Amino acid sequence: MVFVRWGDRHHRRALRHPKENVILAGCVAVTVLAVVGAVSRAVGGDSGQPLLLLSIPALVFFTRGQLYARQRVNGVRISPTQFPEAYRMVVDAARAFGMRQVPDAYVVLGNGQINAFASGHGFRRFVAIHSDLFEVGGRLADPDALRFVIGHEVGHIAAGHTSYWRQFGISIANIIPGIGATLNRAQEYTADNHAYEFCPEGVQGLRVLAAGKYLYPEVDFGDIAARALTDQGLFVMLVNLLSSHPINTWRFHALADRSRPGRVL
Repeated sequence: MVFVRWGDRHHRRALRHPKENVILAGCVAVTVLAVVGAVSRAVGGDSGQPLLLLSIPALVFFTRGQLYARQRVNGVRISPTQFPEAYRMVVDAARAFGMRQVPDAYVVLGNGQINAFASGHGFRRFVAIHSDLFEVGGRLADPDALRFVIGHEVGHIAAGHTSYWRQFGISIANIIPGIGATLNRAQEYTADNHAYEFCPEGVQGLRVLAAGKYLYPEVDFGDIAARALTDQGLFVMLVNLLSSHPINTWRFHALADRSRPGRVL
């Protein structure tokens, strides 16, 4: 079980996509070179673009702070008294991944969007689940699917994806098409690995990404996964390259075939 093996450093490493740290190093290098260049130009008397680049640490800080505040004032906090079943899932995931602190969790208005995300501000970490996705595990009675989603988002936190320094380190790479997105796709595979470790029964819930919250029970997960081997080509690779998440066929295939990591490129 996860509770037993999480203390094993090698097991934790196995959950991280093998290319994630390499891509992370490249993204950080891009940011470092940009900042060093900005400092050099600022020292040389250029007061335009260099100063804008040097303001990025503050921009990242305030963006994260505003995002956290938005969830707190507009969302519904998941707690022992509000959505207690989901709260237990968050607590279980945090304990399963050996986290010292249980992250805050919120249900936020989805307006039809199927999404969830994890972030943080200061020493706090949180997950937010759009109401349309939350309904899958609530009103539509598929708790394993919700458990998988929560495991995925808490997995992002456990893997260090939500730290301020990491977000600052990749900030410049994130604005270059295809560079930051490639790291994000590797991180998504890592979070999926955490979710699968936490609740493998919930993997079928990802069908909601392909067909929505009402039709997904009729979708054949294996059929989508199998098309990763047949639906290929230049434009498929281009769609994946520019996406912040792995395309569904590749993502489903990585979860169906646990013998190899998901394709990043």
